[in-house]
Amino acid sequence: MTPDTAQTEQVTVETENLRELITKARHVLFDFDGPICRLFAGHTAERVAGELVEWLEGRGLHGLLTESERDSLDPHMVLRAVDRRHPGSDLVAELEERLTQEELRATSSAMPTAYADPLIRTWSAVGSRLAIATNNSPRVVRTYLAGRGLVPCFAPHIYGRTQDLHLLKPDPHCLIRALNGLGAAPSATLMIGDTPTDLEAAEGAGVSFLGYARNDRKEKVLRDAGAEHVVGSLDTVLQVLRDQA
Repeated sequence: MTPDTAQTEQVTVETENLRELITKARHVLFDFDGPICRLFAGHTAERVAGELVEWLEGRGLHGLLTESERDSLDPHMVLRAVDRRHPGSDLVAELEERLTQEELRATSSAMPTAYADPLIRTWSAVGSRLAIATNNSPRVVRTYLAGRGLVPCFAPHIYGRTQDLHLLKPDPHCLIRALNGLGAAPSATLMIGDTPTDLEAAEGAGVSFLGYARNDRKEKVLRDAGAEHVVGSLDTVLQVLRDQA
């Protein structure tokens, strides 16, 4: 067997495994920011994180965050860090609402992920039941989906950030809520996400995982985290569904 033949056979096996993963899914859980849209495409998450840090510093709370947390450029990391030190406090509630307002503003400039809309509509049309499982505010998700005419594909199964911030992914809490809401068996459920925390949450909930990576760097991060199945375009998934129709 030549190296080229072995590589071709490996690609064929991976393609068939991916096809089986997609076609056996009776319930599909989507992460929101990434697989469905780039929420902060025109309203950067880094700037939002910086503004949250500045707001804390303006209240004399500079020492509340470590240097790495201040420099993380991840608004969810900032939120989680404050919640760890002051769980359930008014401070956390106000910070979470500030993030939600920033996310709501970002929906007007969010960039739809290529092929996400037709994939969602097709998956819904062939009888699979869909849900959102995200660390973003459910208010934000509904606002975005309403603007794309996609709410009927998911409603009422939109499970996002709550006041219990320690239950954000990688905790599987929102996935388990989605499974319970759908009445879904984990073995018949597929999670589509774009981060290692999505993968970890899927493993915690006992559901299959398909990674979406819009570039090589993101694919490497997912592969290094242990993701077995990763696609660079949702068109790959859409074509599998259309082939089954």
